[in-house]
Amino acid sequence: MSTQESPIELVTAFEKDVYEGLTTFPKFLYSKYIYDKTGDELFQKIMELPEYYLTRAEFSILKNNTAEIADIFEHPLGFDLIELGAGDGKKTRIILRELLERSAAFSYIPIDISQNSLDELVKNLKNEFSDLKVLPQQGMYFEVLEKLSSYNRRKKVIMVLGSNIGNLLHPKAISFLKNIEQSMSASDMLFMGFDQKKDPQTILNAYNDSQGVTADFNKNLLYRINRELDGNFQPEKFTHWESYDPETGTAKSFLVATEAMKVVLKKIRLTVEFEQWETIHTEISQKYDDNTVAWLAEQAALRIEKIFALDNKGYKNYVFKKRA
Repeated sequence: MSTQESPIELVTAFEKDVYEGLTTFPKFLYSKYIYDKTGDELFQKIMELPEYYLTRAEFSILKNNTAEIADIFEHPLGFDLIELGAGDGKKTRIILRELLERSAAFSYIPIDISQNSLDELVKNLKNEFSDLKVLPQQGMYFEVLEKLSSYNRRKKVIMVLGSNIGNLLHPKAISFLKNIEQSMSASDMLFMGFDQKKDPQTILNAYNDSQGVTADFNKNLLYRINRELDGNFQPEKFTHWESYDPETGTAKSFLVATEAMKVVLKKIRLTVEFEQWETIHTEISQKYDDNTVAWLAEQAALRIEKIFALDNKGYKNYVFKKRA
């Protein structure tokens, strides 16, 4: 149950989304808001965890196929390499280094929701690659996608690593892919990572690590709400819970109230009541197989041109182009 003391204008997207999520049943919060400075640091720790296989898997694919990927990206008239969800750029550096060693004519356009991540990325890239042309943009994917069609002077390579598309259920994933497709010309391409279905326990372990870093990552949402909306969440009274459905390939993260409580967000005059064991859904991480990816592509008027995979097929990067 949620109550608002009196009508108040919700100004920011964060205020509106938190209000929506905590006044809906069952309750939810958007995972994109985990990524403030603390959230970025926690995610860096997650990527180093032994259970979190995704980063190492994709890193291996890029490292083992660097030359071929660069061949696919390059164009005689140059190109724009646009990365959605650039993060720390650790994996992207493999491709950037190869392209610079070839003296390829390209610009790198990293896009991320976190300005903190972008600032760190740009600083590190300038130190490592002094000749690299970097044009960062901060914003949400769907907002930035509207701008991509303006990059039409030469070939675009749109890159989405880390299986970030897995944060979207299939209907939204199709909308996301459609928006990308509509921004593409015939010569453009999309290079995207998709984590694959595998041993369910392996997937559960990746999002429920033994050190509790993923739990802290999810609880960072509550700390951010407290700080920015003058809330009184007690994160220690929530436990992190992960589930995985091997039929649908959907992993879900929850924060579960361990006791009944009342939470007040003074800035938006919202009071939220929790029953014991009531949940807040915080994140999804979708897993795929080739048939599912092919279906998503077909729905978005894309076609699969090439697949890069590990020997164990636990993770794959797909190259898409517009359907003729």
